[in-house]
Amino acid sequence: MATPMREPTFLILTALADGARHGYGIMSDVEQISAGRTRLRAGTLYTALDRLQDEGLIAPDREEVVDGRLRRYYRLTDDGAAALAAEVEALRRRTEVAARRLAAFPGRGAAPAFGAAPAFWGLR
Repeated sequence: MATPMREPTFLILTALADGARHGYGIMSDVEQISAGRTRLRAGTLYTALDRLQDEGLIAPDREEVVDGRLRRYYRLTDDGAAALAAEVEALRRRTEVAARRLAAFPGRGAAPAFGAAPAFWGLR
């Protein structure tokens, strides 16, 4: 059984699933997706990006110079999309089990409906 994906990895891959982004764009999107719960620092982000690139989950997309500074854009690879999809499915299964059990807990009522992502995930 594979270990669950770490939250920063999940959020970075989720950000890149919407299209190529540069470092600051990834940091901003991760904060938005997590409703402000996760704020990646530059060192943490670039260490994660190097690791994800080594694992083949992301790849450089392009580079451009903006105001004299180099921006490197990253994109999700097919392997990265597959890893993200597998994690989403695993999360869905665990959430369904928790919701069913919570619904059976005395005084809790019906389980929440599934289908749309909860608003706090910030997903579209």
